[in-house]
Amino acid sequence: QVQVVESGGGSVQAGGSLRLSCEASGSGYRFSRYCLGWFRQAAGQEREAVAAIDVGGVAGAGSTFYVDSVKGRFTVSQHNANNIVYLQMDSLKPEDAATYYCATSRLYTNCDSGWTRKTMFPYWGPGTRVTVSS
Repeated sequence: QVQVVESGGGSVQAGGSLRLSCEASGSGYRFSRYCLGWFRQAAGQEREAVAAIDVGGVAGAGSTFYVDSVKGRFTVSQHNANNIVYLQMDSLKPEDAATYYCATSRLYTNCDSGWTRKTMFPYWGPGTRVTVSS
């Protein structure tokens, strides 16, 4: 069984920063390769892709991917010593406010197989809320 848990949400003023964390565990995920995606869903809107990273297991992180609206402001990275993935969000805008979700692909799936598609990710965390005030 795979468990995915996000943390780090909160409230911030426009222009501020937050860092979200995500950890996947169970069924070999700690030491294996897979794609980890970050998605967000604002009230009344569809869940949309934000960023993704090829988690490298013992080999370390691989490629990163971003949607245009967050390029240059958000950074996704993997902690070298453990299986935690971070989403550093800088220069936050009110339109970034949403519930952020972390999701993992099946093992040995690369992000370039279609990371913006929700259907690529069978395992999801419960979400963490981000509020940005203007």
